[in-house]
Amino acid sequence: MESTPARELGAGLFILLGFASLFFLATQTTNVESYVNDTGYTVIAKFEDVAGLKERAPVTMAGVTIGRVERIAFDPQGLNAVVTMKIRHEFDQIPDDSDASILTAGLLGSKYVGIGPGGSETYLKDNSRIQLTQSAIVLENIIGKLLFRVGMENDNSKPAE
Repeated sequence: MESTPARELGAGLFILLGFASLFFLATQTTNVESYVNDTGYTVIAKFEDVAGLKERAPVTMAGVTIGRVERIAFDPQGLNAVVTMKIRHEFDQIPDDSDASILTAGLLGSKYVGIGPGGSETYLKDNSRIQLTQSAIVLENIIGKLLFRVGMENDNSKPAE
């Protein structure tokens, strides 16, 4: 097949159109605004184990994304993880006695922070702390405990010599 300027121009336009469509899909499927828009107030929660939670993970309430995890640090005094979350300003009426849990999207999905509403008349504000937290459930720990328990039951069922 002979190369002509028209074919080369067509191939170039096809490749350019492909890159443009990939860029469009990338910007539409990832919520870029939620990563760039960092206005909001900061809320802090301490967890015993964050088990795979990452910065920029969603913070949800009733299934709606209300913010993002901004920072994860280790507290050497309390020996636990300190999670700093940025909550968008339009969600400014979250009761200050709400609880935070680290949840998994699906069976083996990514981790995110879920906030359960409290019943207080006062609300979270900048630099508030969520006192009630539930750490991530680590599947490996549960399997290990189950295997240990099964092993102990098998040892107890053997007759004594």
